[in-house]
Amino acid sequence: MRLPPPDQDYEARRQGFRWDFPARLNMARQCLDHPGERVAIIEYDGTPWPVTFAELSSMSAALQAALHAETGERVAVLRTQSAWTAAAHLAVWASGAVSVPLFKLFGRDALDLRLRDAGVRTVIADAEGREALSDFPDLRVIVPEDGLPEGGALTIAETGPEDPAIIIYTSGTTGAPKGALHGHRVLSGHLPGVSMSHDDLGRDGDCLWTPADWAWIGGLFDVAMPALAIGVPVVAARMAKFDPAAVSALIADCGVRNVFFPPTALKMLKAADVELPGLRSVASGGETLGAEMLEWGRDAFGLTINEFYGQTECNMVASSAASLFEARPGAIGKAVPGFEVQVIDAHGQPTGGEGDIAVRHGAGSMMLEYWNRPDATAEKFRGDWLVTGDRGVIEDGYIRFVGRDDDVITSAGYRIGPSEIEDSLLKHPAVAQAGVIGKPDAVRTEIVKAYIVLRDGVQKTDELVAELQAHAKRLCAAHSYPREIAFLDALPMTVTGKVMRRELRKMAEAEE
Repeated sequence: MRLPPPDQDYEARRQGFRWDFPARLNMARQCLDHPGERVAIIEYDGTPWPVTFAELSSMSAALQAALHAETGERVAVLRTQSAWTAAAHLAVWASGAVSVPLFKLFGRDALDLRLRDAGVRTVIADAEGREALSDFPDLRVIVPEDGLPEGGALTIAETGPEDPAIIIYTSGTTGAPKGALHGHRVLSGHLPGVSMSHDDLGRDGDCLWTPADWAWIGGLFDVAMPALAIGVPVVAARMAKFDPAAVSALIADCGVRNVFFPPTALKMLKAADVELPGLRSVASGGETLGAEMLEWGRDAFGLTINEFYGQTECNMVASSAASLFEARPGAIGKAVPGFEVQVIDAHGQPTGGEGDIAVRHGAGSMMLEYWNRPDATAEKFRGDWLVTGDRGVIEDGYIRFVGRDDDVITSAGYRIGPSEIEDSLLKHPAVAQAGVIGKPDAVRTEIVKAYIVLRDGVQKTDELVAELQAHAKRLCAAHSYPREIAFLDALPMTVTGKVMRRELRKMAEAEE
């Protein structure tokens, strides 16, 4: 599948794009089909060292020999960013098996749920991961750093685009985690959006990194695997925590030019007043940034942050691209070529106003199904449309995110999206982070409540509450300002940087 040429405008790209998957497609071949001497991954632990495509292929072959995985067998990967993590997935895919990425910070119950649901018998881990799996004696655990047999050449199975390749579990923001089963076309399905969000990734000198863990679709398929497929070096860094000073050093040491920063990371950089010169592109996704963050990005990076949109079930479906069209504050960009994105009503018909954001069946990054969940799979679709569960509107081709369907606040007959209010609160100099939800109210059905993390040194006072309410009322609307404000030391977040509003709602309900 060819990406659009850099000199082609957005409309030409959209009109001319067609999904063209070959009959034989394996993501391991996609990621390794480059000259062996080229740098594939830059390992970074305070000092960068390169891993070539030839070395990565040898690592994958050694793991393949140790695995002896059967076609369709599920093999979990419990590791953080590293060349061995990439090799683990490549070895599984090359064997015709199905990889299951797991997050290193999962507790026992979270691991147990996913391991049992996917029917995993073998896990590729590191030393820490092996310790975390000590409660699962029936599992076979492979730690590559302990040594592997000579693998010879990597043997790549003759799989097709629809053959199962990976199960990625949702973060559980809207219920129990479900395993999204993807075929070997999922990597090709990500390439148009990844390229677009980085203003045509693959230019000379490009080098990609994200602080997002590779256990999630945002790290694995928005960064790691697309970089390998395109032939752009990707940095693998083991960061115990997000530290702005360490980020600055990493970018300088590794020559990073392209970054995917989750919104939380951007807000931490803004609070730390860190500038990162030398970047060519910065992409962000998960929550709408808003005008304030976009303006700060222009000052801090000297470029426009490109927002993108998607989810585990169907990712990279919309994006901004400063090289193609002007960013519109409050919008998450336009549909990526190859994706038909619409706002539909309850009957599956496009609506001219607010509705459910949906993607037409047939998109390259769309899941095959939820693993072992036919009922949930059926519920995810409305006719020919995969329903994201997000509310939005489309204006002049720009998609504006209003909120999760269950995030929309109903107050005194008004439907209020939380993102706009959060954006207004973030414009106040005292506010570092903000999360807005609807709190049950006997009179208004719900009232708007804001949970706020203050900047260092700012005191929590009644006067500040009144000031923030007036500030939000001024920037949003009289009916949508937060009638209650509470201060927290930290907001509940998913690892991909999304505010877990359901946790905030639980807090509000407990206050009754």
